[in-house]
Amino acid sequence: MANKGAKGSGLSFRLWLSLPGWARSIINNKKALTGILILAFFFLVALLAPLLAPTAPQRMVGRPHDPPSEQYAFGTTRQGQDVYAQMVYGAGGSLRVGFITGTVIIVIAVAIGITAGFVGGATDEALSLIANIFLVVAGLPLIIVVASMIERPGPDTIIIVLSLTSWAWGARVLRSQTLSLRNSEFVEAARVSGEPTWRIIVVEILPNMTSLVVSAWIGAVLYAILAQAGLEFIGLGDPNSVTWGTILYWAQNNQALLTGAWWTFVPPGLAIAAVGLSLTLINYGIDEITNPRLSSS
Repeated sequence: MANKGAKGSGLSFRLWLSLPGWARSIINNKKALTGILILAFFFLVALLAPLLAPTAPQRMVGRPHDPPSEQYAFGTTRQGQDVYAQMVYGAGGSLRVGFITGTVIIVIAVAIGITAGFVGGATDEALSLIANIFLVVAGLPLIIVVASMIERPGPDTIIIVLSLTSWAWGARVLRSQTLSLRNSEFVEAARVSGEPTWRIIVVEILPNMTSLVVSAWIGAVLYAILAQAGLEFIGLGDPNSVTWGTILYWAQNNQALLTGAWWTFVPPGLAIAAVGLSLTLINYGIDEITNPRLSSS
C-alpha cells in the first residue's frame, strides 16, 4: 500500500512538472484560481444548457410570478416562463457578447496603440487624434445614441457598437508602453540585424506587454458584459433574445420590484456580479504573478 501511495505521489509530481510554468503559477495563486473556477462554472452552464434546462426559456410553463418552489427552483416570470431555464440559456448569450466584444476591442487597441507608439511621426499623430476623439466623447451616451439609430438591435449589434466605441483607452495605454520599449536595447539590436517592422512588433515588443494586454482584455470583457446588461435593461437590445440583460429588462418592464417578485431580477444580477468578480480575481491574480511585489505586500 505504501508502495502504491509512493507511485501515485510520484505520478502526480511528474504531471505537475509537465505543466507549463504559467499554469503552475496560476494554480498556486488563489485569486486567479478562484476566478477561473467561477468563470469555468458559468461556461459549463452555457455549454450544457440543453441538458441542465430541458424546458425552452420562452415557453410558458406555470402561473405568472410563481415564487421559487420544488417545481420551479427560481420561480416564474409574469408570463409564466421558467426563470431557471432563462438563467441557464441566458449565460451563453451574455458570455458570448462579453468575450467576443472584449476580444475585438483589445485587437483594435493593440493594432492602433502599438502601431502609433512604434511608428511615430504623422502616423502616431493621426491615430492619437482619433483615439483622443473617442476618449473625449462620453462612451455610454454614444453607445446609446448609436444603438437607438439601428432598426433591429440585438446581441450582434451590441458587439459591433461596443467594439467600435470602446477601444480608445486601451490603445492609449498600449501606445505609452510601446513608446517606452521602442528604444530598448533588444529592439535596437533587432533593427540593426535587419528585422522587418512587423516582426519587431510581434516578436520583440508584444511579448513584453503580455500582462498589460491580458489585463486590458479582461477589463474589456467585464466592461462589455456590464454594458450589454445596461443597454438591454433600458430596452436597447432584442427583447426576444435570452440573456441576463433581457431578463432584467422584462423584470423591470413587469414591475417586479413593486410586486415583490424578487426572484425575477436577483438571479441575473447575482450572475453578472459573480462573472465580474471572477474576471476581477483573475486580473488581480495575473498582476500578482507578473509582479511578485504585489503578492508579498
